[in-house]
Parts: sequence; C-alpha cells; structure tokens
Amino acid sequence: MTKKDDPMDSSNLLSNPQEFIDYLNTETQKVFDMFSASGGEDIFAKFTQSWTELANRSWEDPTVWVRAITDYQQSQMNLWTNLLTGKAATAVAEPAKGDRRFQAEEWSQNPIFGYIKQSYLLSSKLMQEMAANANLSEKEQKKLEFYTQQYIDALSPTNFAMTNPEVLQQALETKGQSLVDGMKNLLGDVDKGRISMTDESAFVLGENIATSEGSVVFENEMFQLIQYNPTTEETFTRPTLIVPPCINKFYILDLQESNSYVKYCVDQGQTTFLISWLNPTIEQGDISWDDYVEKGIIKASQVVKEITEADKVNGVAWCVGGTLLTTALAVLAARKDATFASATFFTTLLDFTDPGDLCVFIDEQQVKKLEDKVTNQGYLSGRELATSFNMLRSNDLIWSYVVNNYLKGKTPPPFDILYWNSDSTNLPANMYTFYVNNMYLENNLTKKDALTICGEKIDLGKIKIPCYFLSTIEDHIAPWGGTFKGTELLKGKNEFVLGASGHVAGVINPASKNRRNYWINGEQGKSEDHWLETAERQEGSWWPHWANWLKARAGKKVAAPAATGNDTYKEIEPAPGRYVSVRID
Repeated sequence: MTKKDDPMDSSNLLSNPQEFIDYLNTETQKVFDMFSASGGEDIFAKFTQSWTELANRSWEDPTVWVRAITDYQQSQMNLWTNLLTGKAATAVAEPAKGDRRFQAEEWSQNPIFGYIKQSYLLSSKLMQEMAANANLSEKEQKKLEFYTQQYIDALSPTNFAMTNPEVLQQALETKGQSLVDGMKNLLGDVDKGRISMTDESAFVLGENIATSEGSVVFENEMFQLIQYNPTTEETFTRPTLIVPPCINKFYILDLQESNSYVKYCVDQGQTTFLISWLNPTIEQGDISWDDYVEKGIIKASQVVKEITEADKVNGVAWCVGGTLLTTALAVLAARKDATFASATFFTTLLDFTDPGDLCVFIDEQQVKKLEDKVTNQGYLSGRELATSFNMLRSNDLIWSYVVNNYLKGKTPPPFDILYWNSDSTNLPANMYTFYVNNMYLENNLTKKDALTICGEKIDLGKIKIPCYFLSTIEDHIAPWGGTFKGTELLKGKNEFVLGASGHVAGVINPASKNRRNYWINGEQGKSEDHWLETAERQEGSWWPHWANWLKARAGKKVAAPAATGNDTYKEIEPAPGRYVSVRID
C-alpha cells in the first residue's frame, strides 16, 4: 500500500474522509470484540433483562414512571426554551460532584455542546431514578442499578468524537493527526487484548519497579519465597511473612522506593519474606484452595522459621491473601501449631455477607455460568477479572482511556499502580470455584466446622493470636463494615484501624508522604458505626501506627543476617524472581 492509499496517513484524512470513517468503523468493531472476549459481552443483554423485569414490576405502580417521565419532559422543555431564548448558560442539569468528563469550557459556554451535555444528564437522571424505584429484591435492585449505570456511562457524549468538543478541536489543530494517532493506539490495544492505562514501556520489573533487593530462597509449584536484604544493622528475631493476594501480583507492595511497603518493613528492622505466587495456566487448573494453604502459606512459614531459626512468624496479608492466611491459621490452630505470633490483614473479608460492588457479578445463575466456562478452560482469565473490576469504576478505568488514547490520540503517562493493575493474573479453576461458592455464595468460613481444609475442620474461633485489621473507608471491593466483622470472628486481642481512601490507595499510603488520615481506638463489640463514632482521627499514614503495633510482637533485636537464606535454602535467583515476570499477554 502506498502512502497515498493508506487511510492511516493523516494527509489523506481530509481528502478522503469517508474512506477513513469506514476504516475507523471497521477497526472500532475490534474494540467491541476485544471487550467481549474479556467478559463484557453480556452487559447489554443483562441491561435489557434488568429493564424488562423493571417494566413488568412497574405496572404494579405506574405512577412512578409517569411522574419521572413528566419531570423529564418538563426539564427538556426548559432546556430547549433556554437554548432558543439565548439563556443556554442557565443550567437545567449539572454533572455530579467529582464527574470530570465535562470540564472543557465548551460544555458550559457553547450553546450546542451545553445542550448536548444537559440533555444527556437529564436522560441519565431519568434512567437512574426509574431504576432506583424499581422495587425489586435487594440483589436484583443492585444489578439493575449497576447495569443501568454501565449503559449510561457508555453512551456519554464525551465518548464519541463528533460530540466531544475537545476531540474535534484537537483534530482540527493537528489536521487529523490526533485521530490517526488514536487509531494506532487502538490497533496496538487490540493486539494486546486490553486498554492501555499507562505507558507500559516506562517500567521494567527489577529495574524501576519491584526493586527492593533480595533473593528467591525457595520455590515449588505454587510460589517463590523472597527474602529481602536488611537495611539496618539490627533486625527483630521474629520475621515478617507477607502473603499477597493471588488475584494480583505482589509488587503492588513493592512499587518504587518512595512508596514500597516492602522497603518500609525492611527499614523498620523486620527480616522480611514475601510469597510470589505462580501465575497459573491451563496446566495448573487443578490447584486447589487447600494447595494455596498447605503448599503455599504453611510451607512458606516453615521455610521462614528454618532460615531464621525463629520460634514464631508474624504474618501480613492483603485481600484474598488475608482470607487464605486466615484459613491457614485455622488449620494450624486445629493442629495446635503456634507458628504465627500475630497476623495483619489489609482490607480482608472473612464474613462475605456484604461483598461490596462485586455483588452484581455474584449470584447462583452468574456463578454457575462462569464456573462452567472456567472448568472448561482450566482457569479464570486475569483479563476477565480485570474487566470486572474496571467496570466498577468504568468512567475512570475504561472510558477516560478510550477518550484519551483513541479519540485524542494521546499516550497515557507512566503510573506505577496502573502498570501493576494492567499486569493481570489467572486463577486456577479448582481454587476459583471453591472460593466463589464457599465464600461469596455460602459464607461458609463464618460457620463452625462447615469447611474442611487440609484435612482439618475450620473454626475461626480457635484463632486466638493478636490481629491487626486495616480497612479503608471508601473500599468498594471489601467494604469496611464487612471487614470489621473479622474482629468478632477471631478471638485474639484485635486492633482495628480504618484508613482513608479506597482498596489500593488506602493501603499504599507511604509514611514518608504523610498524606490522608486514619481512625483508631473505636469501641469494639458493637456495630461498625458505633466503632467509628467512638474512634479517634489521626492525620497522615497508618504505617507507623502498624509498625509500633508489630514491634511489640517482633521479639528482641539482634545483629542483622549477613546474607539471605542458609545452607539448605540458598539463593535461586535475585528478587523479584521469574514467577512474577510471567504475563498473560
């Protein structure tokens, strides 16, 4: 193809606009195909199903519909009147607080774009109000509202080139080059099978991300165990074992030097070990929840004790890693094994009564459908997991990048957390089906002897070691009210701390930056609301508060080890190891 015939050449964009548009439509279809392959194919079907049920149920009280439609028609009439009489600046509808889609001045100063924006917002409000008044069961109500919002977000005028003034202006200023660059970005993402959220070329594991120095000192078919080099002359005798979630990669805890939780632990004098989970493929589909407990956490704790010659270990875990650690503690309690001196849980659900926003994906029908698919392919795809999580914040984690990357032709800036977010992991079919059925659907972990794991009946009441619970007030994945219930299930002396922000930003809150705030010392034994009412607000990061809590359980200080491992467990390779480097792309 010559330059003259290439629709991707910007010099031909204005001379052959229809050819470019046809080419654009063809390639855009690939985006929808990519989204469908990631689990998004059911969105509009579920939306239609939900609204069909809403329509059937609403005949019981049609006045709700009539009132909502009447209000909508009146608002539209006012909007149209303002446009015709030159009062377009008078807003009939405004974006919600925090909505960043309509920040360009054209949305408020240009009458046409002002009309488009307000008409969209009015229509959105109508759909939201009708969904909110559906009078369905609690689960069906949440699903209806969720898929209604997905539909609303997808149809925003900011998501289309011809109704986004910033996109049009940039296309004119660049003589179409921005649209060409956007198409190139789109084709690159189609090849990857996902939307780029950051400049992924800016990060290399072990060079400028996951850089804490250490060694892989043990590995099996489940995980690699990393021991980090000490940075202090003395270290505590009881080591710290970090159990990351197997649903993500561990280096969220070791991003860069300025925000590395791992480095913070090491700098506090903790002899720090970390589990780097295998990223499973179809060959590992039979790996079970029991395997993660016995061959994973329990084995890792045994190796840590052998290397350090310590009497006990302090465990730290995040999210599903915390759920796994809890079941491991219950297994050890049943065996009267006192390996762990304490446990720290970051945003961890033990009682799954309230699964947060994830509830829209979890009911018997949806779980059964996905379970059949996962069983057939041997694993739950990390891409599908990432799509589901991104849908919970679709404007921020999907559509903003569609606009920036494909319509404006820009490359997103480097951002370490988003690089980690794009580095997905799979889950073995066996483990996933156990997890979703026994935790989310049946909530069996809270029931004495309802589960048998590693040959032991599980009773959380037998876990009596001191535990530190860190939750975050804006967490939509593990709601803090649900995580608070863990303090009632485990019978040791428990400390509960509530951090600001959400599931990730609330945890990765470096002490050196001293940002945000947290709450401590609320009265336990009553409701979570009572705890917050009686709690004390503290400014800055919760990390130092936790470090002081752990210090009392970390033993005495001795000379720091001169090297990682020992004669039995020698360095296999430098951190971060090869397991974490395996991508599913």
